[in-house]
Amino acid sequence: MINRAMLFTAILIMAVFTTINTNAQSKKKFKVIAFYTGRADLAHISFMHEANRWFPKMAEKYNFTYDSTNNWANMNPEFLAKYQVVVFLDTRADNPEQRAAFEQYMKNGGAWMGFHFSAFALTPSAFPQNWDWYHNEFLGSGQYVSNTWHPTPAILHVEDPKHPVTKGLPLTFKTNPNEWYRWEHDLRKNPDIDILLAVDSTSFPLGTGPKQYEIWHSGYYPVAWTNKKYKMVYFNIGHNAMDYDGGTNQELSQTFENDDVDKLIINSLLWLGRGK
Repeated sequence: MINRAMLFTAILIMAVFTTINTNAQSKKKFKVIAFYTGRADLAHISFMHEANRWFPKMAEKYNFTYDSTNNWANMNPEFLAKYQVVVFLDTRADNPEQRAAFEQYMKNGGAWMGFHFSAFALTPSAFPQNWDWYHNEFLGSGQYVSNTWHPTPAILHVEDPKHPVTKGLPLTFKTNPNEWYRWEHDLRKNPDIDILLAVDSTSFPLGTGPKQYEIWHSGYYPVAWTNKKYKMVYFNIGHNAMDYDGGTNQELSQTFENDDVDKLIINSLLWLGRGK
């Protein structure tokens, strides 16, 4: 009986220490680094500033650290090794060495979150499609094809309700205003891509014009997805409405401070940073 009691006590102590260790691991901060450029489109610059205000608040609440930089020379192996999650707020790396460093980071198990313009590529343009691994393999979307205008809210439909990124989200929810992109490749045909969110049909017509081709009346448009070969999530959100027509260039909307969008981003960041 004494041996059984001692065995039970030993098992109980081990269970307690395991629980303490597990809790300690779950509370350990992971590190996030956001890269941005902040040039050209004022709508993207507005989002970049908004994100750099919002993420530090979330870092305090959800126990991670958030740094940001517009120095893309930091896209090197030594710098990236300090962080568990890399975020692209607007553009992407253009330098060949920086691109190689990011690709290696991802292939070695790093995590990435990208917003809106970070997936843009169009040849010819200031951001040509000259990075096949990133646009065709990693994102799977290929080149940008077209967009809606003006920035308008959309009803999004959860395509994969079982994924940690969409946990706790309603099946459909409304975003703040955004410019929505259409892509070269049909992501539904790519077995590596898991589409998480798409534009719901109740959003149509999407856009206000005045050009008719900038108003979508039908079709399938992915908004968020992950590539199952990597720890990554892309969101086609991150373009605030601006008063271009009135000539004031004032900010007319924000991306965050939307309960469902905020939950989507936090779910994604915790999944990328903690694996849950």
